[in-house]
Amino acid sequence: MKAALLSVTALSRAFGGVMAVDQVSFDLEAGKVNSIIGPNGAGKTTLLNLLTGIYAPSTGQVAFDGADVTGLPPHRLAARGMARTFQNLQVFFNMSALENVMVGRHLRERAGWLPAMLRPAGLVAGERASREDAAELMRFVGLGDFVDAQADALPYGALKRLEIARALASKPRLLLLDEPAAGLNPTEARGISGLIRRLAESGVTVVLVEHNMRLVMGVSDHIVVLDYGRKLCEGTADVVRNDPRVIQAYLGTAVAA
Repeated sequence: MKAALLSVTALSRAFGGVMAVDQVSFDLEAGKVNSIIGPNGAGKTTLLNLLTGIYAPSTGQVAFDGADVTGLPPHRLAARGMARTFQNLQVFFNMSALENVMVGRHLRERAGWLPAMLRPAGLVAGERASREDAAELMRFVGLGDFVDAQADALPYGALKRLEIARALASKPRLLLLDEPAAGLNPTEARGISGLIRRLAESGVTVVLVEHNMRLVMGVSDHIVVLDYGRKLCEGTADVVRNDPRVIQAYLGTAVAA
């Protein structure tokens, strides 16, 4: 295995007396699609929140690109090249779709109250470039027909892609996707699968939390399985789908076949 982009060592998080994540360790290679799966309540979203700075761990360490980032807040992790989407839509419905994507660029923009008031040529040119980059990202995720649309006019499946485009606007090296196919029909889910693969091919490392096992097994290079907050196993899709512990805890024989 190449040097890990993300290394998690003995990571734990307790809420009261309950260990939501318990001594979880794994390494994720750059440029790969990595999935985190497990039954409801297994600790998947809690783990994602620990990796992205929403929660601070009770114990353990997170290293990103060789640097210790344990407990750093989300904005500092974003500045280092980490971005995420959420299971529940976080869309600004009072803005255009394009403006939603432009919001994701705020850490990469040079601005302040005085330039915003004086509107120098450099700021105007920067805003134009920002709009062009946002439009290109929308086309990349399959939203070319919605570049001029208001966010509240987009169908649900398009809103899922819009959130991915906004996350990509920060130019992340690591993108964490929380249930990107939730609520989508099979055709839309296949489209998300193709988009995830294109992201990896473009050099973005993906961490996917997803219940759609057909999508996970079809797109993942590496899978980590959680059960009751602990790592049950990890490996390729073939290794995971044939592990008796995974079949018993989560997949079931029908899905694993």
